[in-house]
Amino acid sequence: MPLVTSKELFTKAYANKYAVGAFNVNNMEIIQGIVSAAKTENAPLILQVSAGARKYASPIYLRKLVEAAVEDSNLPIVLHLDHGESFDICKQCIDDGFTSVMIDASHHSFEENISITKKVVEYAHSKGVVVEAELGRLAGVEDDVQVSEKDAIYTNPEQAAEFVQKTGVDSLAIAIGTSHGAYKFKGEPNLDFERLQEIAKLLPNFPLVLHGASTVLPEFLELCNQYGGDIPGAQGVPEEMIRKATQFGVCKVNIDTDLRLAMTAAVRKELFADPKNFDPRKYLAPARTAIEEMVRHKIVNVLGSDNRI
Repeated sequence: MPLVTSKELFTKAYANKYAVGAFNVNNMEIIQGIVSAAKTENAPLILQVSAGARKYASPIYLRKLVEAAVEDSNLPIVLHLDHGESFDICKQCIDDGFTSVMIDASHHSFEENISITKKVVEYAHSKGVVVEAELGRLAGVEDDVQVSEKDAIYTNPEQAAEFVQKTGVDSLAIAIGTSHGAYKFKGEPNLDFERLQEIAKLLPNFPLVLHGASTVLPEFLELCNQYGGDIPGAQGVPEEMIRKATQFGVCKVNIDTDLRLAMTAAVRKELFADPKNFDPRKYLAPARTAIEEMVRHKIVNVLGSDNRI
């Protein structure tokens, strides 16, 4: 099976009220852990590459690893560019074989965001590639994406409808209170579901995307801190809120921080238990298993029970 676009995956997800997991990848073990979980659960996948991942591993290495995952699993897998910052970056990834790209022009004016996104959509569609865009701005830090709380902007529902109509984009990342990174909420977690429902009402049958949707699972946070980490007070999006969002048009849920925490917790534990261990295979194998178990949990318990091929 070749790499696929998200179009059919989102159509099915919208109709059955679940979301497809979009997992950020940086190396072989992360990809193997995610794909092994999806293979066990017979679930579709979006594997996405951020600016930080491109700098760290090089797009060609990541693309070949994802192609190997497709061959090994025979699952429908989307190779997606996460937070493409310009038309040129999106074009490069499209030309390099990505089947989905995100153009993030949310830091521009509404009119400029439309103009840039429309240009990407026209080029991508001519190559059979789908496009995600963003309207509104999420607070937090993830790789090269850094937005302070004062600069965060919730998505305006009327603008969302206008944006989709004028750009022809295939999916839209919205801001309703999630944020990038491990510190998503200072107080009680809260998402603006009224805003989400209004956006979904104005954009019927249109796939919405939730960025910054890691739940910052306590067991991994505790393991990290137990074995030398210093990540106090981290807090993610409660799982029940993610499940609720899938009932109102959210078809793609982005997960990165939980992958990092699972992997780091396992590595810290292994090296603490055996300080003489200098074999990466012996501490990365448990890290890969931790990722697999965490992703299976997401597929089975968070993204929706119908999230299957």
